[in-house]
Amino acid sequence: MLKEKFIQVMVEEDVGRGDLFSRISESKEVRAYIVAKSDGVFGGREYIETLAKMYDLALTWEVKDGEAFKKGKKLLFIAGDSKNLLSLERSILDIALHASSIATLTHRYVKAIEGTGVKLLDTRKTRPLLRAFEKYAVRCGGGLNHRMGLDDCLMLKDTHLKTIENLEAFMQEVRTKIPFTAKVEIECETFEMVQKAMKAGADIVMCDNMSNEEIVKVVAFRNAHYPHILLEASGNVTLDTIEAIAQTGVDAISSGSIIHQANWIDLSMKVY
Repeated sequence: MLKEKFIQVMVEEDVGRGDLFSRISESKEVRAYIVAKSDGVFGGREYIETLAKMYDLALTWEVKDGEAFKKGKKLLFIAGDSKNLLSLERSILDIALHASSIATLTHRYVKAIEGTGVKLLDTRKTRPLLRAFEKYAVRCGGGLNHRMGLDDCLMLKDTHLKTIENLEAFMQEVRTKIPFTAKVEIECETFEMVQKAMKAGADIVMCDNMSNEEIVKVVAFRNAHYPHILLEASGNVTLDTIEAIAQTGVDAISSGSIIHQANWIDLSMKVY
């Protein structure tokens, strides 16, 4: 969803048929700021800037997307018409809270595998209609996006594979029908399936819910026979396990938890 449309729908949800306070108050120029009440990594600046242009608010930033901040730091100063600013207070905060919370958790995962050369990827486990926004927040935290949808990479999961009788023949047909630039990723739960997927011509092989010992075996096989194929590890990835997974030699680790397990940090808006 385009930023402008996303923001319009979000504001309409909150304002409804009109902010009741705006009915009984007079317009005046006001100033406010957003202050951090906990540590974190910021996300949401791009969306808040779009909102400000749409509703004629002036912004003075003290933080960039992806920048860490400490409790007590004033992150953003806002000036504008009181009716506009007060009506939009929750929308502005929700953008910053949601994006910064995902960015903060993502950053912790990224730091846990720093120096390994392994990339942290998100997944399609996003809230309905919030995919672009939540994946943007992952980028703010230093992670990379996996596919945005079903149209930019063909992933053959276990459910798809159950419908395919001959994987090699299917892959030959795939190459004649999907875009030249599109990759094919095959999800594998066993070493035997990895061998079949690589022989069939996968661009990326996902080691799904494999033990680290199994993944090491897969990496060695890939390096010896199919060095051009990328390896992704996924399944039960946590802050406690991700470093050990990265040490196996895979190219990337994907985790849905960086989005759906992100707890909201604490930000507040004050008028002064």
